[in-house]
Amino acid sequence: MKRLILFAALILTAGTLSAQNYIIVNSEKIFKSIDAYNKAISDLDTLAKQYQADVDQRFEEIEKIYNNYMSQRASLSSSVRDTIEESILSKEKEAQQYQESLFGQEGTLMKKRLELIQPIQKEVFATIEAYAKQVGADAVIDSSNNPTLLYTNPEIERTQQVIDALKK
Repeated sequence: MKRLILFAALILTAGTLSAQNYIIVNSEKIFKSIDAYNKAISDLDTLAKQYQADVDQRFEEIEKIYNNYMSQRASLSSSVRDTIEESILSKEKEAQQYQESLFGQEGTLMKKRLELIQPIQKEVFATIEAYAKQVGADAVIDSSNNPTLLYTNPEIERTQQVIDALKK
């Protein structure tokens, strides 16, 4: 029964949307047409390569220490083995933390990305919204990669009506 109601609600919503004025844009194409965006992406790629080389170097050093340890392990006492193993694990943990500090959600690269890209994104989205209002569009759909709704006139929002229909 709920599926029938949902289907009816979707048909009604689709009918309502077809009567609305909407436009489609390709945000990827828009961003790629902006020199500042292309330079920011290039700068971020260069920075990421530098960071990755630094991280790789740290892990290579740990691997050398580990391989050296494994070749000498049989001749070492138990306490020396334990000390070296702890040291290797500690260095590996430090390298992982360093990697996370560069590439993680709160890492240096993400912060730099926000610093460089976010102002451009805000400008593009503000321009899209202004254009949509200027031409009287009720909704803007982004056709790049995954379609995304970039702007919608609050008057055409029908989410609550569908929720209400599901609860009946």
